[in-house]
Amino acid sequence: MDNILRIDMGAPGGPKATMEPVGAYAGLGGRGLTSVLVSKEVDPLCHPLSAANKLVMSPGLLTGTAATTSGRISVGCKSPLTGGIKESNAGGQAGQVMARLGYAAVILEGKPLNDDLHVILINKDGVHFSVDNSLRMLGNYATVDKLRVQYGEKVAYMTIGQAGEMKLGAASIACTDRELHPTRHCGRGGPGAVMGAKGVKAIILDEAGTTLRAAKDPVAFKAAGKVFADGIKKHAVSGQALPAYGTNVLTNILNEAGGYPTNNFKTGQFAGASKISGEAQAALEVKRGGSATHGCHRGCIIQCSGIFNDEHGNYVTKQPEYETVWSHGGHCGIDDLDVIARLDRLDDDFGLDTIETGVAIGVAMEGGLLPFGDGAGAIRVLEEVGKGTPLGRIIGSGAGIVGKCFGVERVPVVKNQALPAYDPRAVKGIGVTYATSTMGADHTAGYAIATNILKVGGFVDPLKTEGQVDLSRNLQIATAAVDATGMCLFIAFPVLDQPETFQSLVDLLNAFYGLSLTGDSVVALGKTILSAERDFNTRAGFTAVDDRLPRFFEQEPVAPHQVTFEIKGEELDKLYNW
Repeated sequence: MDNILRIDMGAPGGPKATMEPVGAYAGLGGRGLTSVLVSKEVDPLCHPLSAANKLVMSPGLLTGTAATTSGRISVGCKSPLTGGIKESNAGGQAGQVMARLGYAAVILEGKPLNDDLHVILINKDGVHFSVDNSLRMLGNYATVDKLRVQYGEKVAYMTIGQAGEMKLGAASIACTDRELHPTRHCGRGGPGAVMGAKGVKAIILDEAGTTLRAAKDPVAFKAAGKVFADGIKKHAVSGQALPAYGTNVLTNILNEAGGYPTNNFKTGQFAGASKISGEAQAALEVKRGGSATHGCHRGCIIQCSGIFNDEHGNYVTKQPEYETVWSHGGHCGIDDLDVIARLDRLDDDFGLDTIETGVAIGVAMEGGLLPFGDGAGAIRVLEEVGKGTPLGRIIGSGAGIVGKCFGVERVPVVKNQALPAYDPRAVKGIGVTYATSTMGADHTAGYAIATNILKVGGFVDPLKTEGQVDLSRNLQIATAAVDATGMCLFIAFPVLDQPETFQSLVDLLNAFYGLSLTGDSVVALGKTILSAERDFNTRAGFTAVDDRLPRFFEQEPVAPHQVTFEIKGEELDKLYNW
């Protein structure tokens, strides 16, 4: 990955591609490269949908190699949803292929003067552009089905659905999985809207004629890879729970802990949780001929995805993940897995972040649009997005906009991004992450659930305030570094618990690049990334006031523990003091 590919969508005469050495961005990948580049090259005060914004796509430092579970791709830009910096990453095949093609990043710049929809093919011979307006307002599934007739089965597709074309705040970018289903999404913060603003409907990545990226020290790389893979497989979470039940294994766990937000964060437990749990979901998938264990890209040994079929054995969607099951399930009072799977399918098809969209529907329920628990009504409301109706555009613009339109006071957003599936009053470490993350409310930015609930990497009592800021700070630093490698976040479980697995990750980087990094080097990388993101947001106008949860979390106790979020603002403001 020695090159950066820049594509100027506003060039005279049509899109133009130029290639340049990675240069000043050497040593960065994934979130590291997207965030540093956006912070350096994008005007923080620009309109997110203007020509001045850039959409940066970058595979991780280890993506495209033989290292297991390393295939994620990061997408960065100024967010149309938050107005701050955004990195959103996904699995699927796109990252692996982009890395094997030799690109540290592909950057969409500028903005076309007309409204044509462009298709970009990137292969070993270069970059090829075409206009295909027949794709207009097609969903991701229909878009991929149409394109695969021309471009085949052995490529990776990155596409937007109707939400991206309409440039809605919750719009995602879909990456195809191994079966060419557009189910792995760079979802949070609206990157699909930026791709739509650039006039790009699809990017096709063709790896024909390429090979795995070669390590500087292949013997040491192979040895480190074995230790790393063994560590993943022997950990109870990454080696047992996630392969058996997927991420939705957390439903019963969080519900029991009283941290499962229900009916728009009114309470911390959902009576119907067992009906939509990972255990129930896995059993249903297997019964219908689907699968509870599936990898979203080549080389993944965690296999936390799955295949969800309908009652007739027909494919509906990939296994809905925990946050999706929650946002369309408990958050909306819905306890029907078939309804949730249908909503997940629609999100993927229209190109929407499932967290933002489910929370938006729940806020609309609180505003009186339909009652909590109305699954059929939720499907009808979501279908409006695909139709492009005014109501659909409101829902697809995210929970913050929905709250304003329906006059709702309890709107669970930070920096206008919806909170995910953990109540910050009952799991206070994740509340710190929600409040202070550069990305807006984001559980993955510093996954305190690991230590607060699962007791991975030690234990910090989720109901107490002590230690939560330090926990979140350390996890945010570590996560930023992991996001730069292209590794799945779930490697954090064995890395936190097993010193030899952490060391093997460092060894992988050293053997591949011929470096001599230490654990301190990984920490320094995480701090560099967070500092670049923080700097961008400061220049965009964000202040300490933006690093706060909505006031209702401080004022309304949540059952069953009857607790509020009690960590003071002055403590939150210390998080970045390193």
